Amino acid sequence: MTLSPSSIESIQALVVGLALAGLLASAFEFATNRRASFKLLEAGGVAALAALPMIAVVAPFIILRNTLRGRRFEHRPIPFVMIATMIACGWSLLSGQVALGMAHRLAGL
Repeated sequence: MTLSPSSIESIQALVVGLALAGLLASAFEFATNRRASFKLLEAGGVAALAALPMIAVVAPFIILRNTLRGRRFEHRPIPFVMIATMIACGWSLLSGQVALGMAHRLAGL
């Protein structure tokens, strides 16, 4: 089985997006001793505006973490977990493409 170059690029973007989301979520938790969550947007004002770019990148990690916790502790149904995972992976694919595009521009490729 062979993969087309566009498939390889998509897989690469997905992996980079998930890795970047996990890295930024862990860095946020390390720096603030709080978990990254969508509740950061509820603060309102400048704090919510400042948290928006970070949440945009970290969202796949938050979605997957909350989905796995929901499955484990609240016994959410498997179709819900599948849909949430698909949403998180799609979001990660897009953020990974943006990150790779920025890296290519910085590298001058």
